[in-house]
Amino acid sequence: MKIELLYFDGCPSWKDGLNNLEDALKEEGITSPVERIKVDDEEEANRLRFLGSPSFRVNGQDLWYEERDTYSLSCRVYPTPDGIKGYPTIVMLREKLSFIKGT
Repeated sequence: MKIELLYFDGCPSWKDGLNNLEDALKEEGITSPVERIKVDDEEEANRLRFLGSPSFRVNGQDLWYEERDTYSLSCRVYPTPDGIKGYPTIVMLREKLSFIKGT
């Protein structure tokens, strides 16, 4: 399983997102390493189809995919049970990961 976290340095939420991802992976018994992909500029954001920081991909698929015409260096938000946050909860990540494990 290829697991990627895409982010840019100006995002205040990517480290919390990484921590939640690592906790979710551990709880799901997934030992695959997380590859951190730092997006440096708009050109790279377009090339990577970057949906915002942090973004979580497994086997090349964004866990919260959305259709877009343009891509940019931007922060991303997630609707959590506690309201809009800059990263998904551990439970949200576990749900996505367990679905992928089952397919």
